[in-house]
Amino acid sequence: MMDALRVWRASSHLIGFASMAAAAAVPTASRTRFRFHQIRCCSSAAAAPAAATPAPATSDRRRRSPSSTSDRESVRAIRLKKVEELRSKGYEPYAYKWDRSNTAKELQDAYDHLASGEECKEVSVSISGRVIARRAFGKLAFLTLRDDSGTIQLYCEKESLTDDLFEQLKTFVDIGDILGASGSIKKTEKGELSVYVKYFKILTKSLLPLPDKYHGLNDVDKRYRQRYVDMIANPEVADVFRIRAKIVSEIRKTMESLGFIEVETPVLQGAAGGAEARPFVTYHNSLGRDLYLRIATELHLKRMLVGGLEKVYEIGRIFRNEGISTRHNPEFTTIEMYEAYSDYESMMTMAEEIVTRCALAVHGKLNIDYQGTKISLQRPWRRQSMHNLVKEATGVDFNEFGDNVEAAKEVAQGILRTKMEDKSDTLLGTCPSVGHVLNEVFETIIESTLIQPTFVLDYPIEISPLAKPHRRYTGLTERFELFICGREIANAFSELTDPIDQRSRFEEQIKQHNAKRAALTAESKSTEVQSGVDDYAYEVALDEDFVTSLEYGMPPASGMGLGIDRLVMLLTNSASIRDVIAFPVLKIQQ
Repeated sequence: MMDALRVWRASSHLIGFASMAAAAAVPTASRTRFRFHQIRCCSSAAAAPAAATPAPATSDRRRRSPSSTSDRESVRAIRLKKVEELRSKGYEPYAYKWDRSNTAKELQDAYDHLASGEECKEVSVSISGRVIARRAFGKLAFLTLRDDSGTIQLYCEKESLTDDLFEQLKTFVDIGDILGASGSIKKTEKGELSVYVKYFKILTKSLLPLPDKYHGLNDVDKRYRQRYVDMIANPEVADVFRIRAKIVSEIRKTMESLGFIEVETPVLQGAAGGAEARPFVTYHNSLGRDLYLRIATELHLKRMLVGGLEKVYEIGRIFRNEGISTRHNPEFTTIEMYEAYSDYESMMTMAEEIVTRCALAVHGKLNIDYQGTKISLQRPWRRQSMHNLVKEATGVDFNEFGDNVEAAKEVAQGILRTKMEDKSDTLLGTCPSVGHVLNEVFETIIESTLIQPTFVLDYPIEISPLAKPHRRYTGLTERFELFICGREIANAFSELTDPIDQRSRFEEQIKQHNAKRAALTAESKSTEVQSGVDDYAYEVALDEDFVTSLEYGMPPASGMGLGIDRLVMLLTNSASIRDVIAFPVLKIQQ
């Protein structure tokens, strides 16, 4: 009973964003009343009244982490008891609704002109939000309320509330609770705009303590795993998702203004096509067959072109059963678009249009900062072929190798060995063509250097099974990738429309995949190292229905896929893709 009373007092008066360090500061035997209680969300050490008799255990408890399991459970137990107590008094601590007249920002904007000490008695407002700070001075209490728009102070005076309500405020309201309050508008003598509370109601009773705001929620894994707590403790996190929503909205506006139609294609597919990536596999019980989560929306969108729609796009989730890093998440969001009677030059213009419009919507300018680097999005952007970029960086012109893949590998090994140590031999050893070797050198040496917006043009045909052959350069395709800050943002081609060529490319892609998988498996058996084997431990299937659709005739077209997550990273200055995905995939917590 003595312990319960001590924790009750601490929970009622001293918890500041989970600050329970002084939870047992006042022994039960002490009946001294203190005139001043202060709770702040900006410090981990809430001001505690001096105990009548110092307790040795107090210093130990103060050393205990405010997020420790024992403290957390103690607070939860006390708050559950408060819930029971409220209900016994006829109050429901989990309300159905609250009629709100204004947001915090609306009030701040509308009444900022008030002089210090001035009150608008003729105005009655209603506000709601989460309590993030609390200070009590005998017959006066101040609460800071935060809603989606910002914060505002609640000025609670005993004379303006019924005795029952003021007692409820002192006894039952904790930091983290969601309140509704109504009253007039007042600016305090210190110039703080406040709602002069005449009535309030607990709308949701919080059972768990919030993180200590002074130290914040510093556990990165916990921030991602419990994003809701992250957003409460770090309000700026919510701004990232507001900006993300604005970017997606701006992309849709851009597409609609250009006459594109948004369509939806299957997430569950009979064959995972449109890219080369390891898919997630599931089993459909009624159909008695395996299905795959899509690795791209491309092939179904092209079917829409065959069907007669000339400008289509889809914003959707893509799933790839691959690695996790600051740049990769197993599920991510893209926009893919296809336009009939255009080529990849049109898609370069489209990429510039989408990115610049989004930048202007978010920042109002085209010169931005990303992780300390100045990025200029002013158009036009640099355009350079893959071959020329590799030649500029290494002095090697891979065009000179023709079809001599062994000679290309030998030269590439010398280039890559300093970068990749012993891994270069394994990667290059499985390359079946000069085009693949060129791509390995490009990805290892060049990609990370492409800081300012750059269109990398004209990829080898061997690594571009869905792109149209280049109309001027044999062995290349009309394909580009857009890089900003060393990251691929978009991938586009003049689309392949010849069904015979498409079937041949698919068959060659399957052959190359199987050969690479066999080579890596043999390498792993001889070295007892599994490096790279899992990346190719899946089957690549030929999508017969897509080839059939091409045989009905698809108009000349261009298409592009643009990574929305990476675009949001760029425009919110976020270092990791996990910062821009609300609930990223994480390892199982041990």
